[in-house]
Amino acid sequence: MSIPQSGGAPIERHEQLVEYLASGSKPKDAWRIGTEHEKFGYCKDTLKPLPYEGERSIEAVLEGLRDRHGWAPVLEGGKLIGLEKDGANVSLEPGGALELSGAPVETIHQTCDEVNVHLREVKDIADEIGVGFIGLGAAPIWTHEQMPLMPKGRYKLMDAYMGKVGTMGRAMMRRTCTVQVNLDFGSEADMVQKMRVAIGLQPVATALFANSPFFEGRKNGHKSWRSRIWRDLDDARTGMVPFVFDEGFGFEAWVDYALDVPMYFVYRDGKYIDALGMSFRDFLKGELPALPGEKPLMSDWADHLTTLFPEARIKKFIEMRGADGGPWRRLCALPALWVGLTYDQAALDAAWDLVKGWDAETREALRVAASEQGLQAEAGGVQMHDLAREVLAIAEAGLKARARPGSGGLIPDETHFLNALRDSVESGKVPADELLEQYDGEWNGDLDRIYAAHSY
Repeated sequence: MSIPQSGGAPIERHEQLVEYLASGSKPKDAWRIGTEHEKFGYCKDTLKPLPYEGERSIEAVLEGLRDRHGWAPVLEGGKLIGLEKDGANVSLEPGGALELSGAPVETIHQTCDEVNVHLREVKDIADEIGVGFIGLGAAPIWTHEQMPLMPKGRYKLMDAYMGKVGTMGRAMMRRTCTVQVNLDFGSEADMVQKMRVAIGLQPVATALFANSPFFEGRKNGHKSWRSRIWRDLDDARTGMVPFVFDEGFGFEAWVDYALDVPMYFVYRDGKYIDALGMSFRDFLKGELPALPGEKPLMSDWADHLTTLFPEARIKKFIEMRGADGGPWRRLCALPALWVGLTYDQAALDAAWDLVKGWDAETREALRVAASEQGLQAEAGGVQMHDLAREVLAIAEAGLKARARPGSGGLIPDETHFLNALRDSVESGKVPADELLEQYDGEWNGDLDRIYAAHSY
């Protein structure tokens, strides 16, 4: 979840909302890669989730990272709720999952090095206090009641609201994890093409990274239960945003969409003010019931944009949101996939050719089928396994064209970060398939064994 913004200029003109998004446009040599990943923490002896406070807790892990590895604290209401260092931050998901939001970097080599260092630092602290961390799309065993809500004002407001607008919002908050990548655009036209490719191919990412076949101790009938949860959360702010494919789509259309999404909060003086269900359009007119007579700041707009949860979203960059959290190799593979598809124009054009003939019904059907069946999905005459093979070939060509070397020039490009996905395409099996095989085979139905087998 995002860190709240503060300050900024008052919003006096509607055009400022569009200008805010457009200001993210950058020349190609300034495009960067920002990878985010979440992971569940647990006590090694009990296999129960971490509380916020105590000897073995999220707070203890944050304190260890702060004191031993030089991270600066982020506080809210006197509580340690995050860390910052060198353009990156560590934050808490609502149920206590730990998230690294990486610094913007130039290559996948750098983002993978960052992930490596982070996981090593976390393990250094966690091992000492008897804690483990695991990368999965959904908590495999824990119930809602076992997952404590972290002490952040944003989460308290969201938790209350989620029960009114869907059936699975609270499950999303507490019991799901993802890996995401944030990518730049060069212009409005570039943003439009990238968003259309991002939305169209998000089901491929869902299928390739599907890693949540268990929930509350049982098989759930899906390869990505996390994706299933997102389908019944809040229709006003989730989904495949079909208007992205309308003629004339651009920054203005995204602003209109965002203005119609009900608000969660306004952040003032370190506190979250309840604006649940209220309208940002009213806020622009000084008629927000939560702050009568007050007009929004640009920071309020930035915050509001973080409360939109479609499969890909625009802020001052594009955020790819369709993948389950997972093992180390896939934390590097997700940015490699999307960078390969979108940071080389020939690859981006080829990716657009794949999806431009689909209608909204086909895209949505692929999304549903991917969550249920992974690479075995089929919808609208599209075979997911064949599609994934084509997508991976385009991504590989895009990374080769980028030709960004690593290890002092010993590695010529970034294509090897796709190896985990190549393995899936060759075998037809994604992480969820492998988990199910272990559960039915060597684990003999003992799901507790997932922790020792798949923790970092």
